[in-house]
Amino acid sequence: MSRIEWQDKIAANPKIHGGDPCFKGTRIPVSMIVGSLADGMTAEEIIEQYPRLTLDNIRAALSYAAELP
Repeated sequence: MSRIEWQDKIAANPKIHGGDPCFKGTRIPVSMIVGSLADGMTAEEIIEQYPRLTLDNIRAALSYAAELP
């Protein structure tokens, strides 16, 4: 998967999930998707489970996680 600018797909709003980063236009926390990938789910399985997400959202989640300290 190629890397994309996560800022285009991810935002934190204190009124949604206590400010945890979520995908824009959803209430799906990025941490849940990164955790699912770490648990062995494929991007396709995640998209099937969360049809509002796209492959670009998954890429954004990975880019975001890669930049965490």
